[in-house]
Formats: sequence, C-alpha cells, structure tokens
Amino acid sequence: MNKLFRSLTDRKLTGLCGGIAEWSGVNSTVIRLLVVAAGLCSFGTVALLYFISSILVPKMSYNRYL
Repeated sequence: MNKLFRSLTDRKLTGLCGGIAEWSGVNSTVIRLLVVAAGLCSFGTVALLYFISSILVPKMSYNRYL
C-alpha cells in the first residue's frame, strides 16, 4: 500500500493535492478543483483542514525518485 506524501514535483502551494493525486491515481487538476469547490462551499473549513494536513503529511524524500 502506498503512503501519502506531499509531492515535490506536482505542487502549487504545499504539494498536498499533488500528493493525494499520486497516492490515489487521479489527475491532480481534478483533486485541486474538488478542493476549491469544497472550500467555497464549506465557509473555510476545508481551507483550515488543508493547511493542517499540509503540516501533518510529510514531504516526499528526494531519494524516492532515485
């Protein structure tokens, strides 16, 4: 089973959506659109969870690409 990491290559802010996309096998644009849509509908709850998750989910190490 794959572990969830923040992406080093597919990132816009923190790499969390890119990491979720790599982990789930879905296009990162779809993940980003879902996060933005959920953020607009949740009155900021998703934004808060996004930044907390960005702190808790570790970055992918450079050695993983080698």
